[in-house]
Amino acid sequence: MTLTTVLRDLGVLLLMAAWVVAAHVGSSGWGNADFNAVVAVAPIVVAVLMAVWRVPAWAARAAGVLALGALLVWLWPALRHNVALLYYLQHLGIHVALGVFFGKTLLGPGEALITRMARRIFTHELSERKVRYTRNVTLAWTVFFFANALVSTVLFIWAPPTVWSVHANLLTGPLLGVMFLAEYVCRLCVLPPHERPGLAAVVQAYRRESAQRNAGPTLP
Repeated sequence: MTLTTVLRDLGVLLLMAAWVVAAHVGSSGWGNADFNAVVAVAPIVVAVLMAVWRVPAWAARAAGVLALGALLVWLWPALRHNVALLYYLQHLGIHVALGVFFGKTLLGPGEALITRMARRIFTHELSERKVRYTRNVTLAWTVFFFANALVSTVLFIWAPPTVWSVHANLLTGPLLGVMFLAEYVCRLCVLPPHERPGLAAVVQAYRRESAQRNAGPTLP
């Protein structure tokens, strides 16, 4: 690992930590309302601009950018007073999207997402035990994402904003870590050594699966 890679990874971690702190501060109603709103809408604006940039006609791109700017100006008084709602919609949208991403592969004749990832890692034929295990792990992640979205919604509606923010902004990362650790321990108990992929292999397989899905439809 080179020094450049270490510094890059450290920078990403620091940026993520700063984002978590800013999200919690903004969701709790502390600090400057305009700054909190800018930070909250930044991911949405970037996502929309990336989508607009893919439009072939430059006139349509320019119109899209102008329309987005006008919409932000019109909605800004409401946005700066509803920062927590912006973060909630992002948190909810990400978890529901991931739940659908994992869950829809459990339906129909195709293989589960993690089963497909396992086939990308191992060159030999997967055992029936491995296929069953990877399908169950796909189901577990599906339940996790939808359950976390449900808890987030319940807390956002009925709990104080600070309580919701602790769950959504501060605990989501640790909960993901616990989920990964629980799956790893389960894997050690259920699968023999030659059927256990390393963490790096899992990450690479997930990236390949995501890249292939973004590039176009895939065969099951």
